[in-house]
Amino acid sequence: MSTFPGSPRVIKGAIVLLDPVTNAVQRVISLQYNPDTLTRSLQMQGVTAEGDRLEALRLKGPPVETIKLEAEIDATDRLEFPNKNPDTVQHGIYAQLAALETMLYPPSSQLIDANQMAQRGELEIMPATAPLTLFVWSKHRVIPIRLTEFSITEEAFDPKLNPIRAKVSLGMRVLSTNDLDFSSKASSLFLIYQKQKERFASKLAGGQSPL
Repeated sequence: MSTFPGSPRVIKGAIVLLDPVTNAVQRVISLQYNPDTLTRSLQMQGVTAEGDRLEALRLKGPPVETIKLEAEIDATDRLEFPNKNPDTVQHGIYAQLAALETMLYPPSSQLIDANQMAQRGELEIMPATAPLTLFVWSKHRVIPIRLTEFSITEEAFDPKLNPIRAKVSLGMRVLSTNDLDFSSKASSLFLIYQKQKERFASKLAGGQSPL
């Protein structure tokens, strides 16, 4: 971020993990640099009754929204101050990558417990419950999501082959009231997100075209 005194304070995008039961914050993963572009697509959820003209304009729920972005992770800034960042000197950006990657893993403790239950003959093993994942992109977008795509391109390494620069591509599917318990925290966050869209849309005068 620029040190020019008149420059605005930039809010970083982030992914926040909440406990699915208590809603307590488990981890905040801030994007080191906000991506320049963010791609969103919305797929309408209409009623598909072929030949029934009365159903043509009916909506059965919110659209399926997907978000894609590329985030950059770079150790250069931290390596300039090795005394303040010994972990980066020792391991590069492994910690930042691991924080993102482990979002896709069930906890190892749950895997061990499930194996022990299977060995005892307890066949009904419930799948591990993932944290509630929120994508935060300004105060107007605090959205419950599920990661759908994840790829890492490691671009530079230190002499010990620790990655020190990488690009991470993230694909996310917004979880709506169609996907969630309507009374849950995640569902209420989605409704806030939709209501904010409706408020912004109402600011557009009737004679104005959005295109």
